[in-house]
Amino acid sequence: MTAVSRPRHLHPLTFVVGAVRELMALLGAGAAGLAVGGLATGVHFTLIGLGVSLTHHLVKWFTFTYAVYDDRIELRRALVGRSVKNIPIERIRGVDISATLSHRLLKLAVVRIDAAAGGDGGDEGTLNAVSRREAERLRRTLLAPSATGPTHPDAPIEDVVYAQARPRWYLYAPLSGAYLLTPFAVAGSVLGTLYNLGDDFGLITRTRLEHVGDGVLGLPLGFGIAVAALFVLATPAISIIAFALFNWNFTLRARDGAVVVERGLITRRSVSLERRRIRGAELRDNPLERIAGVVRLRALVTGLGDDAHRGQLLPVSPRAVARGVTARLLGEVPSPLTAHPPAARTRRVLRAMAPPLTVAAIALLAGQPWVACACAVISVLAVPIGLDRYRQLGHASDGVRLSVRSGSLRRRQSVVEHRAVVGWRLRQTLLQRRLGLATLVVALGAGDGGVPVVDMADADAIAFAHRITPEWVVPFVERR
Repeated sequence: MTAVSRPRHLHPLTFVVGAVRELMALLGAGAAGLAVGGLATGVHFTLIGLGVSLTHHLVKWFTFTYAVYDDRIELRRALVGRSVKNIPIERIRGVDISATLSHRLLKLAVVRIDAAAGGDGGDEGTLNAVSRREAERLRRTLLAPSATGPTHPDAPIEDVVYAQARPRWYLYAPLSGAYLLTPFAVAGSVLGTLYNLGDDFGLITRTRLEHVGDGVLGLPLGFGIAVAALFVLATPAISIIAFALFNWNFTLRARDGAVVVERGLITRRSVSLERRRIRGAELRDNPLERIAGVVRLRALVTGLGDDAHRGQLLPVSPRAVARGVTARLLGEVPSPLTAHPPAARTRRVLRAMAPPLTVAAIALLAGQPWVACACAVISVLAVPIGLDRYRQLGHASDGVRLSVRSGSLRRRQSVVEHRAVVGWRLRQTLLQRRLGLATLVVALGAGDGGVPVVDMADADAIAFAHRITPEWVVPFVERR
């Protein structure tokens, strides 16, 4: 087999990038030496750590090579032993190109290859680091639209922008729980780090903790309330900043048979997915996002590892934009959705009320009437959630694609091509059988592995599956 490119080393500056990435560890070593033996020891610790780090990364650079062939990419490492890894190009599902601040200053990038390896869903291969031009060449080569081999690196590039973030999108960040909880996660991480460092250096003692506690308790109540209020008020602003840093200049485009997502301010990331591997899309939202008319969009890609992050097509964005992107990738979303039978409303309400009622019963038996009363009130408040869960249920098919929707606090609507369906699973609980309901699970070779169509009439479930894949369902229908 003739190689498209001769075996190559990573960029010569890769060991410099590695040293920069470990700079904080080196500073930590220097601080430890300073604390133990003074300035001279601290300098020695830092220099020794720097020497070991540079030597380690230089050896890794010298012993690692990669080469792209007509049908595969080969990763080769040779030091004491020799390791050769071949990844067939046909099996590659995505290419992730990212660049931290140090990479961007040196005009480098990290290339991560995601392939359907049947493993743990991690990267099949990582090239850290290559030039930006080489990273783009690898992306085009490994995700070539032609199944016969890679495209020529000098071929014209098809580049069509599907969506680009607008400044107002950043204001949607507080509506998402993930970004709204970011300030609490950061505060907890900082406090935990400071405590651990103080404990390691002997700065935290029981006497000092008691002194700090007494000082806090001695502060006026109004001061504490003011601090808490300021933190709560600052939370939305911090969530917007976090969203902006992660999704800065977010762009979704089609480029040479791939769908490319680019985002990030400090760390710029570019994720490429083979368009022909995209079998569906999923629109997710919560009640606050529904009120604002925004959703998140994720691709369902066959064989993609870590699809929850790599499959993201749009962050929190207007629903019209998300539906427009879905239409360009898959076609129009099937509508209107068929409502589920009234019996499904009964089951949705019962499932919403069951947990607090169960706790109330246990609390009553344990002699805790106040807890039982509180849980009873919660169960009554859960009724609207159950009713909304019923209102959100629906399914449809237009002969090419199917659409399924469910959920309330975390609603999701899946749009899937019929050709992505690899099987069906029909399940019924005891209550469902009594109510004449069933849950039909659409098995897929993409995403989480299956999409449940919750609480359909059992006859409708079989008819829905029969309409999409009649040759699979006919034998079971005839048996009934």
